[in-house]
Amino acid sequence: MLAYIVRRVGYGFLIVLGVLFFLYLLFFAITNPDDIARKAIGEKAMPEVIAQWKKNHGYDKPKWPGPGHMTDNMLVEHYRRMLTFDFGRSDADDVPIIQRIKEGVGPSLLLTVPMFVFGLLLGIGISLFVAFFRETYLDRSTVFLAVLGMSVSILLYIIGGQFLIGKLLRWFPISGFDDSPAVVYRFLALPVLIGVMANLGNYVRFYRTVFVEEIHRDYVRTARAKGCGEGQIMVRHVLGNAMIPILTNVVMAIPFLFTGSLIIEAGFGIPGLGSLTVDAIMGNDFSMLRTVVYIGSLFFILGQILTDISYTLVDPRVRLE
Repeated sequence: MLAYIVRRVGYGFLIVLGVLFFLYLLFFAITNPDDIARKAIGEKAMPEVIAQWKKNHGYDKPKWPGPGHMTDNMLVEHYRRMLTFDFGRSDADDVPIIQRIKEGVGPSLLLTVPMFVFGLLLGIGISLFVAFFRETYLDRSTVFLAVLGMSVSILLYIIGGQFLIGKLLRWFPISGFDDSPAVVYRFLALPVLIGVMANLGNYVRFYRTVFVEEIHRDYVRTARAKGCGEGQIMVRHVLGNAMIPILTNVVMAIPFLFTGSLIIEAGFGIPGLGSLTVDAIMGNDFSMLRTVVYIGSLFFILGQILTDISYTLVDPRVRLE
C-alpha cells in the first residue's frame, strides 16, 4: 500500500504543476498587468502609481523565462509562491491572502459541515426507506420529487426560504453572520436548511439506485433464505455492502467543505471562502482567485487519494497495488 500511496502522491504533484500552469495562463499570461493595476487602484491612476503598484505585486517582471531573467520572471515567481504557500497580497485591497483564508475557513466549515452531515444522514435514511418499498407508489412518488428537487435552481430555494421562513414567519435572520456561540445557530439554521433541501434530491436519487442494485445481489437472496427479515437485510446487509459507493461520494465531498458554498454564502452574507471567491470574481482579484482555485485543486487531489485508501477499510477484498 505504501508504494501505491507514494505513486499516487507523485501523480498528484504532477497534476498540481499542470493546474498551476493553467492558472498562470488563465489569469496572468494573457492579461495586461496595466489592466490589473487599473482595476485595483482606479482607471485614472497616474502612470507612476501604476508602475509602483506593479512592482509591489511582482507584475513588473517578464512573463516568461528568457536570457538574463531565467529565474526572475512572473512564471517562476508564480510557482514559487504557490508551492511554498506564500500567496502574497490581494490585488483588490493589499491584504495578505493567507489572512483572508484563515478568516473565511471558519464560517465556511460552520456552514458546510452540518449541511453535509444532515444531508447525508437524511438522504441515506430516505433512500433505504424507499428502497424497502421499491416498485410501489411511495417509491415512484419519492423518485419523482427527488428529480423535481434536482431540477429547481438553488437560487429559487434561497429566495423562497428567505421570503417564507425569514420574512413571513420571522424564525431566523434573512442574512448576516455572527460567530458568537449564543447566536451563531440563528444565522446558520436557514442556510443549512436550504442547502440540505437543495441537495436532498441528488442524495436520494443516487443512494436509492445504489441500494436497489444491491437488493438484487445473490447474498440478499441467501439472507432471505436463511430467514432474515427485510429490515435486517436492508440495514445490515444492503447498507453494509453499499459502503464503497457511499464512501466514494462522502470522501470526495469532504475537501469541498473547506472551500465553502459560493451561492449560499453569497446569498446569506456569510463571510466564508465561498463568499470570498465571489467577491474576488466581482472585483477582478486575480491573485485571490488563483489561490482559491489552487487550494481547491489540492483538496480535490487529496480527496482522491483518501478515497482509494478508505476502500481498504470497508472492504477487505480491495488491495492497493
